Amino acid sequence: MKKIFLPLIALFTLILTSCSDKIMGYSVCLWTDAEKGIYSGEILPVYIKSNISHVYVIRTQNNEKTEIPLWQLTEPVKKGKIKKVVAKYEANARIYASVKLDGLPCRAEPVNTAKQVYRLRKGEVIKILYKGKGAAPMTGGKPLEGDWYKILTDDGTQGWCFSYNLNLFETDFTGARIGASSEADDVEDDSKFEIITKNKWYPDYFRSMIDSKNIDLAKMHPSYRFIVDTEKSKVSLNTSKIHQTWDYAGYTRSGQNEYRFKNIPIVLTYRNADYIVVRYTDETGKPQDLNFVSISESIADIINAEKDRRSMAYLQIWTHGPVYSSTSYGKLELNEDGTFRWTGFKLLVPSVIESGAKSTGSAQVKYSLSKALEQSYDGVITMKFDGMSREVNFLYKLDGQAMRLEDASSAKFNGNTIVSRGTSPVIAYFKKI
Repeated sequence: MKKIFLPLIALFTLILTSCSDKIMGYSVCLWTDAEKGIYSGEILPVYIKSNISHVYVIRTQNNEKTEIPLWQLTEPVKKGKIKKVVAKYEANARIYASVKLDGLPCRAEPVNTAKQVYRLRKGEVIKILYKGKGAAPMTGGKPLEGDWYKILTDDGTQGWCFSYNLNLFETDFTGARIGASSEADDVEDDSKFEIITKNKWYPDYFRSMIDSKNIDLAKMHPSYRFIVDTEKSKVSLNTSKIHQTWDYAGYTRSGQNEYRFKNIPIVLTYRNADYIVVRYTDETGKPQDLNFVSISESIADIINAEKDRRSMAYLQIWTHGPVYSSTSYGKLELNEDGTFRWTGFKLLVPSVIESGAKSTGSAQVKYSLSKALEQSYDGVITMKFDGMSREVNFLYKLDGQAMRLEDASSAKFNGNTIVSRGTSPVIAYFKKI
């Protein structure tokens, strides 16, 4: 049996060297391979197509048969149809391009909303196949300069790419680039910009709140971020006061650390892998510098944990009562849903509670205590009386069958934390009933 059946490799070699010269069709070379002697735009006779090995067997100008990856040639056609195929590619037969923007989308159709089929790397060299017709991408309400081109990557992927972020260049017959590359065409690896696009950037005060475990829910939100989305070519800046998104068309770098995005009012300074400064110029021309830091923790989880802390603290006061009474300061009834009724608080008017305040309102535990105050108090309860615009804060202490409230109107706050008591505060003692 061994003498009758040759090994598979030997059999394929035999086909290459001794098969008939019957040609199955003609193809146009799409990508130059000087080592094998094939050049883009050249017509090549095709003898065999292997869907298993994903290659064509062709004959070169040197009269040698060789294997070529399927993606490197057009689909073989009869001799009478090859001129039409050549005409489709001949205008750009020697045109290649280098990519200026990392993550530049390659799309299924020549339109910016078409499905993305590939993301190009900055500095990647691609083959320009032919020009297409399609609407130019818009930025700032204006169309970008350039054209849509059908392109080919060196792994065989084809798609449509807009030329604004491409450096097109011509090659000679051997595939070598014609002329020295200009400074604008030189694309160096920019690891800093890659860090900027990969990291999650939040306002720097987020880190201070997280490290101190002093979370102000009014200032922390998952949407408060700075994002450079290379896939969609968008820059987003969201803070408590700014909500802006722009289409961007590349960027320029000044020095080693400053990035200017084209056609949008953003200049970014890279400080280190965890810290950037975003300079935003508003519509009035006023610039402002915003500090952002990289945070790996889930902001949503941190917010939920703070909400749970507040709920548990309030429920502790509610379950300890929920009805408290004082001979001097009236009767306080707390409800599980955070509402309350407080009657007989006249001695606290107007020094603590305004004269127009009604007996009903809502309560929550939203502030935290400094380490020093934690020794003497359990927390801070914030009460919002109906008919009263400002909130009233009390330091509280649960003790046996009683609760002590201390007016915090003149207490010192640092962000969301009370760091010291007020001067000569009113102190109210309540017994639960």
